[in-house]
Amino acid sequence: MVNRKIVKFIGYGFGDMASSMFWKVFSYYLPFFYSNIFGLSLKDAGIILLVTRVWDAVSDPMMGILADRTQTRWGKYRPYLLFVAPLFSIAGILLFTTPDWSYGAKLIWAYATYILMMTVYTGINVPYGAMLGVMTDDSNEKTVYSSFRMFFAYGGSFLALFLWEPLTNALGGYASAQGWFWAMVVIAATCFVLFICCFLLTREELKTVSTVSIGSDFKSLLSNKPWWLLIGAALCFNLFCTVRGATVAYYFADIIPAGATLNFQFSTLNFQLLFYAGLFLAVGEVSNMIGVAACVPLAARFGKKTTFIGVNLGLCILSVLFFFIPVSPTGFWLMLAAQILISILTGVMSPLVWSMYADVSDYAEQRFKTASTGLIFSSSSMAQKFGGAIGGSAALWLLAAYGYITDPGTLAASDFAGQPADALLCLRCLMSFIPAAVSILAALVVARYPLTTARMREIDSQLQIQRAQ
Repeated sequence: MVNRKIVKFIGYGFGDMASSMFWKVFSYYLPFFYSNIFGLSLKDAGIILLVTRVWDAVSDPMMGILADRTQTRWGKYRPYLLFVAPLFSIAGILLFTTPDWSYGAKLIWAYATYILMMTVYTGINVPYGAMLGVMTDDSNEKTVYSSFRMFFAYGGSFLALFLWEPLTNALGGYASAQGWFWAMVVIAATCFVLFICCFLLTREELKTVSTVSIGSDFKSLLSNKPWWLLIGAALCFNLFCTVRGATVAYYFADIIPAGATLNFQFSTLNFQLLFYAGLFLAVGEVSNMIGVAACVPLAARFGKKTTFIGVNLGLCILSVLFFFIPVSPTGFWLMLAAQILISILTGVMSPLVWSMYADVSDYAEQRFKTASTGLIFSSSSMAQKFGGAIGGSAALWLLAAYGYITDPGTLAASDFAGQPADALLCLRCLMSFIPAAVSILAALVVARYPLTTARMREIDSQLQIQRAQ
């Protein structure tokens, strides 16, 4: 007989597998799509990323409050997986639809479809994240759930990123709007099935009821010091990931030579592998999975706070070293090695952050006597989206400020000599020094985080008594 708990772990993982397939395509390829396929300027694309994700971030607490007060026979949060899943897939397809309209009309379409997509994403992802707080009352088991979640998330991201360019080429061409549209149709259909599986295989085990007003929930949230610190640290982490991720497509388009290969020769074994953005990102997703597997033993050995700080110091060092890697056949291998190590560390971080949010939720329930799990978990999604908004927009605006060229006519001209030197330097800094600075800031913020392993043991004991009353 299949272990029921393992089934629930896997089922919960399916949910973020679906979310991450969309999120990584948005984070890594949407800026490039808007500027080089859809036909928007870097300035307008950057504004769209900022405005839509800020709206999305602001809407997260509203969704959290709504989910906290939902009562159905399936639970508080789980029903949203069933009913929002089809809207999620449809919105993704519309986002990658390129109408043959004037520039102004296309700009309005881009705003409308991206706002729709992010609203629907909030409608399914906030309740999904909040489920972690009601599937078990064991802090260590929450870390296991979180690890399964991130393991499957990175697995989905790997498939989406590794297959994205081959899919677009097979379904119309990487340089054509048709190829991007049909590739998203494939991804969207897959995500719909995964969300339904998540709904069917999971259960909410804890029955929590918010007995205070919405105003009291917000008041307790704003008085929650661990929440503030974790929000700041999570925002920095997502800023780190988004800045690097949004830069990769441009980095490979303009710094890595076309047709670059990874050459492997050992004894009689000799092969070449095309070194392209999708491979670089997909290898990162596999490496993330290694980090996810390492999260539970590392957190158990050193504690969540110490692990968080150590990982960010490692990210800083590796990011700085990336700047000095030469663009050469040997350098390509070094870039891939750096990507593997950085991705292992970010893989450790992802479930760690979600598990720490679950601890913050328990802290709030114990101290403020409020079951605001959805509101607290929505704040994590809010930090993710603010980080994505700031990171993605800033990357595009910096490239524009340093003269990066996106005009198709200029790029296709026979006498095009390449991007300006300042734009190329900006690309290199976006992959190195800028993420390094953000990771140091995250470590400094978490140094003041008070929910240590010992403190959480006390809170768990007090909550067991409190919930039994």
